[in-house]
Amino acid sequence: MIAELGLAALWLAAALAGLQLIAGAVSVKQPDGPLASLARPAAVMQGVLAAFAFAMLLWLFAQTDLSVKLVAANSHSAKPMIFKLSGTWGNHEGSMLLWITVMALAGAMIGYLERRLPEVTMQATLATQAFVGLGFYAFLLLSSNPFERLPTPAAEGQGLNPLLQDIGLAFHPPTLYFGYVGLSVAFSFALGALLTRQVTPNFARAMRPWVLGAWIFLTLGITAGSYWAYYELGWGGWWFWDPVENASLMPWLAATALLHSVSVLAARDALRAWTIMLGVVAFSMSMMGTFLVRSGVLTSVHAFAVDPERGAFILVLLGIYIGGALTIFALRAGTVQEGERFTATSREGALVFNNVMLSAILAVVLVGTLYPLLTEAFGVQVSVGPPYFNPVGAIFTLPMLAVMAVGPLLRWRRDGVKRVSKPAVFLAIFAVVVGALVAYLSNASVLAVLGLAFAAALGIGSLLPLKGRNLLRTPLATWGMVTAHFGIAVALFGMASESAFSIEKLVAARPGDVTEVGPWKITLDSVDPVVGPNWTALQADLQASYKGAAAIELQPQSRTFWSPERETAESALATRWNGQLYAVMGSGIEDGRRQLRLWWKPFVPMIWLGGILVALGGLLALIGRLTADLKRHYVRRRSAERREETQA
Repeated sequence: MIAELGLAALWLAAALAGLQLIAGAVSVKQPDGPLASLARPAAVMQGVLAAFAFAMLLWLFAQTDLSVKLVAANSHSAKPMIFKLSGTWGNHEGSMLLWITVMALAGAMIGYLERRLPEVTMQATLATQAFVGLGFYAFLLLSSNPFERLPTPAAEGQGLNPLLQDIGLAFHPPTLYFGYVGLSVAFSFALGALLTRQVTPNFARAMRPWVLGAWIFLTLGITAGSYWAYYELGWGGWWFWDPVENASLMPWLAATALLHSVSVLAARDALRAWTIMLGVVAFSMSMMGTFLVRSGVLTSVHAFAVDPERGAFILVLLGIYIGGALTIFALRAGTVQEGERFTATSREGALVFNNVMLSAILAVVLVGTLYPLLTEAFGVQVSVGPPYFNPVGAIFTLPMLAVMAVGPLLRWRRDGVKRVSKPAVFLAIFAVVVGALVAYLSNASVLAVLGLAFAAALGIGSLLPLKGRNLLRTPLATWGMVTAHFGIAVALFGMASESAFSIEKLVAARPGDVTEVGPWKITLDSVDPVVGPNWTALQADLQASYKGAAAIELQPQSRTFWSPERETAESALATRWNGQLYAVMGSGIEDGRRQLRLWWKPFVPMIWLGGILVALGGLLALIGRLTADLKRHYVRRRSAERREETQA
């Protein structure tokens, strides 16, 4: 009965999306017509019903209802409850239901809360949101029903992919989906404004919180996914340009450019066409990522479905949404007024430059991700990895970082190079000194040296906008910008340090053997069998001492899951302020020795600390913007009330 209730709620939510589309579209032409009042309540009820459907699926997984095909294929009665629940979205159908649920709830919030847009633009936005949602409802109801029953209940479930049975991966997908869905809302806002020719600062102010929210969640999702790939896959590296990871990076790059563009439009009434175009591109990258991950065209350790038929369905949706949006943009872009002008040496000019660089980096990642697929279509298999992504990406990344360091010091509209030349020269000299020292004291590669030099300069430059300010009265939005830019510098420092200074050692050890990696001395005490809730493992007990200090215990495991059958390597980490010791146990050798792979990675945690700082910067900016909007709304309401009192 629970499954049937969930399916019924999903059908009703789809029907309401249809009503919302019709009511919104008709109301654009007939603002005072009989359907004008239906789009908002339809959006709210659609959100309630979609949330109810997802709650039903959560309940089925929590109860391990093995009469439901999806539960039987992705759960097991012996799994811990947290992984039973995360199994709800750890599969193709459930993750798509989560997607449409978050999207419907976002539409409900827009319909219930948003009052800043002209009503006709609001109706066009809700109609667009419903149009996008209907495609996903059709996908679920016609191709990927999450509530499908089995003819006969299974005796036991097949379990969840062991790689996904990790606390990091329990929260990583929902975080990314919040980001993707936020970009779908930005897409709806952009098309709504384009259709009604209302590309104004008010439109940008209404759209900005959604872009900021999406960007924050995408940042957190990518950071969590990167750390998961680092410790769970046992690679010992932090980023391998995995195509699935690229699928989430591309929307983030587009969203970063969109975030800066929409802020300029909201504050300075400029970059109108840029903002609309980036709104379309950002959502296009979300759809592209969805297609790549779910179509089976990519080979990755954590690609979701490998079903060409359902992949073709998403490809059709991608064509309809993006092709339609680009067609509308081509037809209407000429009607979008240019907005306020600015000179190249202004803050707007710096933002445009960095948006161009971000777009170029996005193109580099897109080409590197799709190129192997294109060559495979012609019978040629190629692999594209760090030798392509790192140097080609650096061509555009390094100029962007240089402008990022001094751009916030420029004035809006018009400024002169002379006014910022002194801090710019100081930062350049500082970067050269740091780079020269690193090159002299280490064997780091050219890219690693450049990375450390630019990280140092950006770290200092990101703090300069606070110089001379009363810090207690500095707006939260400024604090947000400073924190996010500083986070980029910290993350870059971690990446370059990992590349420049990492030490790796592979040994075959018996109990009692001692080995050294960097400043660490590691002793293998024993290798023992251990048992978990749904796995068994061999566990190495290591004693690790940093420069003769008291030893700490590390316990890497080689796990064997029995449903589904799979072996995984569970790494063990020792984290210090200046780096991380990383240990993985490999297979056994005939004479009783075990393989141990050990890394000393100086400053590698800075990568993820930087990611958290970037997201924190976005959160500070979001709070600052929302607070300012509320104050503005309060002042206007009070002014209106006083005018009424005076007239009375």
